[in-house]
Amino acid sequence: MVKLLDSLESRTLFLSLIFIASVITSNLLGGKVSEISLSGIPVIFSVGLIPFFMTFFILDSINEVHGKQKARELIWLSMLTLVFVTVVTWISVVLPYAARSWITPEQFEPVFSQSLRIIIASIIAFFLADQMDAMVFSYLRDKTGGKMLWLRSNVSNLVGQIIDTGIFMFIAFYDPSKGYDVNFIIAIAIPYLALKLILSVINTPFVYAGVSWLRGNKENEHAKSVSGKFAAK
Repeated sequence: MVKLLDSLESRTLFLSLIFIASVITSNLLGGKVSEISLSGIPVIFSVGLIPFFMTFFILDSINEVHGKQKARELIWLSMLTLVFVTVVTWISVVLPYAARSWITPEQFEPVFSQSLRIIIASIIAFFLADQMDAMVFSYLRDKTGGKMLWLRSNVSNLVGQIIDTGIFMFIAFYDPSKGYDVNFIIAIAIPYLALKLILSVINTPFVYAGVSWLRGNKENEHAKSVSGKFAAK
């Protein structure tokens, strides 16, 4: 494992795969809703937020080390993978069951047959929010001269999660005919957003760890290259 992750390229690939897997897992687990209390305020959230937490520090780490273009490529790859998994899952749900199938429709479909509206909301919200996250992070890095990683990580996450939560809630649930009006959406979105921002703050040390992991290896490669040149002379 040490040799496998001994290069900057392999480490970046590893984090990218974890990022994509977290996005997919987040959507697969998103059907279960849990509830916790924050200072006496009940917060209802999808358990898909747990793996989605991983995406915060990975995107910022890759953006910090490789730049905005690499981060945007990762977002595009994640979205295309998410669309692929969604299509395959939909095909699996609509295919008929065999007479001797050991899983019944009542067991299989409630887990994998999320409404098309929620799926579309999730894909659009993820793509737009993470693109904005990457742009804000890069902008602040230029403005701060590469300093205050904690600031640009949290500010970019704040902007991204406001967009993600707002777009997802409105596309997925807005329906005035059922009482799901603007006030209702805002009421359920604010506690959910607060939980995401708390996770963003908790995420800060992981950003530093991710950047250090990638950059440390990059510096080692540079040192090896320099020593190799001197040895050749």
